[in-house]
Amino acid sequence: MKHKLATILLLVVALVVATFSASTITITPTAKAAPNDPDVPPPLFELNQYGPTENDNAILKWDEELLQTIRANPAATGPTITARAIGVLHTATYDAWAAYDPVAVPTRRPVGWAPRPAGERTPENKKKAISFAAYKTLVDLFPGRQSDYAAQMAEFEYSLGDTTTPATVGNDAAQRVIDDRHIDGSNQLNGYADTTGYQSKNTWDTVNDRWAWQPLCVPNPSPPPGAILCPGGAVQKALTPHWKNVKPFALFSAWQYEVPGPPKAPGGGYSTADIVQEYNDSKDLSDVNKVKAEYWADGPKSEFPPGHWAVFAQVASRRRNHSVDTDAKMFFVLGNALLDASITSWALKYKYDFVRPITAIREHYRGQQIRSWLGPYQGYDWVWGQQWIPYQAPNVITPPFPEYTSGHSTFSAAGARVLNAFTTSDVLGASVTIKAGKSLFEPADATHPVGTPANDVILSWPTYTAAAGEAGWSRRWGGIHFKSADEHARMVGTMVGTGAWNKAKTYFNGTAPPG
Repeated sequence: MKHKLATILLLVVALVVATFSASTITITPTAKAAPNDPDVPPPLFELNQYGPTENDNAILKWDEELLQTIRANPAATGPTITARAIGVLHTATYDAWAAYDPVAVPTRRPVGWAPRPAGERTPENKKKAISFAAYKTLVDLFPGRQSDYAAQMAEFEYSLGDTTTPATVGNDAAQRVIDDRHIDGSNQLNGYADTTGYQSKNTWDTVNDRWAWQPLCVPNPSPPPGAILCPGGAVQKALTPHWKNVKPFALFSAWQYEVPGPPKAPGGGYSTADIVQEYNDSKDLSDVNKVKAEYWADGPKSEFPPGHWAVFAQVASRRRNHSVDTDAKMFFVLGNALLDASITSWALKYKYDFVRPITAIREHYRGQQIRSWLGPYQGYDWVWGQQWIPYQAPNVITPPFPEYTSGHSTFSAAGARVLNAFTTSDVLGASVTIKAGKSLFEPADATHPVGTPANDVILSWPTYTAAAGEAGWSRRWGGIHFKSADEHARMVGTMVGTGAWNKAKTYFNGTAPPG
């Protein structure tokens, strides 16, 4: 009897094992992991916390896709185009999301539009609608990156040919935004080419008007004696002079917010006080101020200043555990505030057509001995005034557009105002560590084993206000902007952000008129 029971027990165990093995063999080949979207290129300086994760919601995922595009395509973007792209993307994703909210309304509502029934307002439907809107919009903005966007769709396990209701909602929302933005004055379909016929008063080798913007020969900002042609082969071309004509979000006009203009001298003409101030602000920089100038430079291979505030919005989301509903609204208002900031700032830039510090300091101190950075690894020393250069990357040296007002300060003040208002808190709580020798302009290498900075530097921003303030100051340390251009732009940016926030709330609460 014992032998018989033992035999039965062995048979049962064998059957269980066989069944488990069979089920394992059967299931494993069909369990396919979704393909991983390569999230590159990353930021030039990654934050110490609150960076992208695989658990990010759809808004964060698509925002990061756009920032990766901007980092990879500096020649095809720049501050204005970046700001518009953020606004366009997040308007399309917001409009798609709004179809699944019982109160909010989209910015572009066709006749007969109504929110989807309550039973359809699921997290998965929202995610799909947002993703199809994002994919379609980004492909329109940056067709050369279509494969990258398709990879993100594959990671979400979406078929590009999907015709379900959420996919259709997303595609339709995107198409309405795309159709509107193709005729918004940006000239997107013609590569954002200037439509105003702007011509600078100065040439790269001749200053005809000491108070007007001068395009430079890059990367050789100082014309050698007797030079006829730009030795660097590239004379700066003014960036988007027509941007004042772009359709805004909340602005009544590009000139809505008045500014005092560059400071005037008592007897007429412009004052030289800002020039002297800027010379003193930018000379003999410490390692810390060099690092700040580099971190906030936001030039090629970065997100540019508007994208920098999208990074901070990502921090706000992750730090506060935002839902996709919250982020659909937050990135919508931020993106459109940045768009309006670009329109206002660029309208003022080309209205005043004001000189950059590199030209102003050279003209003011011409024939005098002054302190200047000498270039990477060469430190500071005395030079003739006409040889002065700012602490900037040699292939950038100074942005290709007029100085007043500061774009950095306008974008930063607008971004700070919106994020403060939306989160009902000024707390940012972000930081970045610049490791010793990891400077962008003076990195440690075999020839220069120390590099900049000599020791690790931690930049931290407890508040959005602090971050915006440091962004504005960084352009003064870096020899790019004058004090007045920074301070006046902060005032304008704050008003732009307030206007965008007030209008966005009418979409959130459903009181906005059809558009």
